[in-house]
Amino acid sequence: MKKMLFIACLLASTPIIHAQTSPAFWQEIVAFKKKDSIQAPPSNAILFVGSSSFARWQDVNNYFPDFTIINRGFGGSILTDVIRYTYDIILPYQPKQVVIYCGENDLASADNISSVEAYNRFKTLFGMIRTNLPKTNIAFISMKPSPSRASLQEKMKVANQMIKTYISKQKNASFIDIYDAMLDKKGQMREELYVGDRLHMKPAGYAIWQKAILPYLIK
Repeated sequence: MKKMLFIACLLASTPIIHAQTSPAFWQEIVAFKKKDSIQAPPSNAILFVGSSSFARWQDVNNYFPDFTIINRGFGGSILTDVIRYTYDIILPYQPKQVVIYCGENDLASADNISSVEAYNRFKTLFGMIRTNLPKTNIAFISMKPSPSRASLQEKMKVANQMIKTYISKQKNASFIDIYDAMLDKKGQMREELYVGDRLHMKPAGYAIWQKAILPYLIK
């Protein structure tokens, strides 16, 4: 009887233990899985994955009406988070193209990582996708010039350039540069493109992204 009671208590406590030890953003991943279980995602689609700039782009399909897009951005994520969940929110969709926006939060994290480390994280993610989805096109959107992160812009430009150089040597891959397009004629950041936190974009910012991304999307 005591043994059975112990097992019952253990089983009852398991969800609590799991919740306490779940990695960052697990609840967001669970929500994606639940959504997919209710309505099967489209096949042969374009997958947008990355951080909050994608997570907040809830009407992304309206910007690209001629394409089928699955948005799996989750706010605040860094490249290691996307790497962790590659088998959950990238590979199962078997997309014809993966469009990535991530890395900005890595450089802004308390860990104070270098441009080289952000670049290495991207290469790891790229390698995982390419190994498992060898025919899938992989596109990376450059880190944007966020006014709230003005002090980090040199690190971001270095990381952008390293990633751009790496992608230029890969087959079936694209680097989508939105950085300069988001600056004014004097090369200064445009505050009017951002909401009050000076980090996330208004529709005007996404309109710039739309124009830059469109030529790279796979039909």
